Amino acid sequence: MSTFVMYAAAAISVAVVVFMLIKKMDIKITLFLMGILLMFVGVALGNPIGGEEFVSTGAVWLDPLKVIADQFKSTISSAGFIILILGGYSAYMNDIKANNVTVSVLTKPIAKIKSVYILVPIVFLLGNLLSLVVPSASNLAIILLATLYPILLQAGMSTLTAAGIIATTATIVPTPLGSDNVAIAAELANTAQFAGMTATDYVFRYHAIVSVPTILLMAVVHFFWQKHCDSKSKDAAGKAADVKAIEEIQGGALYRTVYAILPLLPILLLIGVFALQKLTGLQIDISVEVATLFSFVIAIICEMIRTRDGKKALAQTESFFKGMGGSMPIVALLVAGTIFVTGLKSIGLIAALQSAMTGMQGSGMGFVLPLLLVGLTALIVLLSGSGTALFFAMVPLMVPLAEAAGISVFAVSIPMGLAGNLLRAVSPVSAVVMIVAGSVKREPLEVVKRTAVPMLTGTVVMFVLSMVIFL
Repeated sequence: MSTFVMYAAAAISVAVVVFMLIKKMDIKITLFLMGILLMFVGVALGNPIGGEEFVSTGAVWLDPLKVIADQFKSTISSAGFIILILGGYSAYMNDIKANNVTVSVLTKPIAKIKSVYILVPIVFLLGNLLSLVVPSASNLAIILLATLYPILLQAGMSTLTAAGIIATTATIVPTPLGSDNVAIAAELANTAQFAGMTATDYVFRYHAIVSVPTILLMAVVHFFWQKHCDSKSKDAAGKAADVKAIEEIQGGALYRTVYAILPLLPILLLIGVFALQKLTGLQIDISVEVATLFSFVIAIICEMIRTRDGKKALAQTESFFKGMGGSMPIVALLVAGTIFVTGLKSIGLIAALQSAMTGMQGSGMGFVLPLLLVGLTALIVLLSGSGTALFFAMVPLMVPLAEAAGISVFAVSIPMGLAGNLLRAVSPVSAVVMIVAGSVKREPLEVVKRTAVPMLTGTVVMFVLSMVIFL
């Protein structure tokens, strides 16, 4: 009877979460509520709440709330703090217009390239680079539509080719500043095998060896696919989009150079230190948060010099702290995912899954778990337009399930994380596709036709590479 209750409760809770994802409703409260209900079901089945180390309040009906409070404390002191710092820095870069300078400087040379199809892979790769500065796919698309889209049309590129490239610019660029990479690295750092792992280690040692070849291949596929689609299209002429123009960047060469570098400074510092460690053996340990705070100080000094107004420059720093607050929903999502998993543990489902996975060891079926998770990610992303919520919800499960299946955790975390980011541009209901389609006055499915082949190819390639390298 208890086994039936366990599976029934798990099935209902997962179905509710999937329904909320598909309906694009806010998923955080759903994960919290489902986690709490599952904990109560676990108590009814005679199981403990919150794990072996949990100290009860003395009142069972309050214990789930204490689990949530404890998890917030734990998350905010680790991965959550990094995410808040990154959110603050991004907001500050936007407030001092440094992001606009970076986009302007990097996109300006595009106007000099006259070959339309040579532009396709170049713009795709450039867009991925810019996603380091503007991590939001929707925001990056809006900026590129205003700055780069008219240039592409003037070069003779078709409307849908330009739309297809812009809709796929924010994909899987390897960055220690990505909140998904920060979250999984923090989870791995808590294990004995990967104790002390940083987001930099995770990205440059594991993520990049899959994502970089995949991005380069997608650039090539984009070239041939857009050329093929244009040859079949009766309407290849570009039409101007109704988009808000980005303010013209004013300032000299020194200003443009310095302010173009500022948004990229944290990632440049991390890459530089990582390279020094490998080449010289120098023992300098710079974390994401230290690199970001150092960059923040440099940016403040630059603003003081530029404005020659210390009061104004210091007043602008308020945007950093407001940006930190704006990133709190991501931290809450991480906590909510952990609470949901805690609920699944309480009813005994995680132990049952681990037992099932253990039975696969030595059977040559180690790819089944990653394949199932990538398939689930694909389903959710295509139906809801977002894959990040599912990834964050699965972060606490990746290590135990991978261990039970007898495979590397990277064979789970990397393909699942990359799949969510790649397939977003294939969903006609995703925000980035709808923004691009609306701006160029085309149907979302027309844009998806241009994005589907490069992104699906990338998904297959990155999965195969992940299995070959990590399985």
